[in-house]
Amino acid sequence: AIDGNRGLYQLFTGCSSTITETNPWWRLDLHEVYRVNEVVITNRKDCCADRINGVEIHIGNSLENNGNNNPICAVIPAIPAGESYSYSCGGMDGRYVNLIIPGDMKILTLCEVEVYGEGVI
Repeated sequence: AIDGNRGLYQLFTGCSSTITETNPWWRLDLHEVYRVNEVVITNRKDCCADRINGVEIHIGNSLENNGNNNPICAVIPAIPAGESYSYSCGGMDGRYVNLIIPGDMKILTLCEVEVYGEGVI
C-alpha cells in the first residue's frame, strides 16, 4: 500500500488487504516523528469499494493497542471506486500512521497510502 503504485485492482496490482476480522488495521512506521499535514488514500476499483467506509486515520507516537489509540486525523465516510481522496491532518506530530476500520467481520483494503508532511520533529 506504500509502493508508489496507485494500482486499483486487488488481484493484479497488489493492493493491501486484511482477512475478515474484528477491527482490522494497517500501520506505517515513519521511523522518526514527523509533522503530518495530509494523508491520501486510494480505494480499489475492481469491487467492494464500500469496504473503505468508516476507516479511521490515526497519527501519533504510541503503540498502545497497536497504535490504534493515537489521535484521529480523519474518518473516511466513503471513497468512490478507483478514486484517491486527501485528508488534512493539520500538522499532527507522530511516528505512526494507522488506519483501522472498527467493527466485526470487516476487511481493510488499501491500494495506496501517501503521507505528506514536514521534516523530523
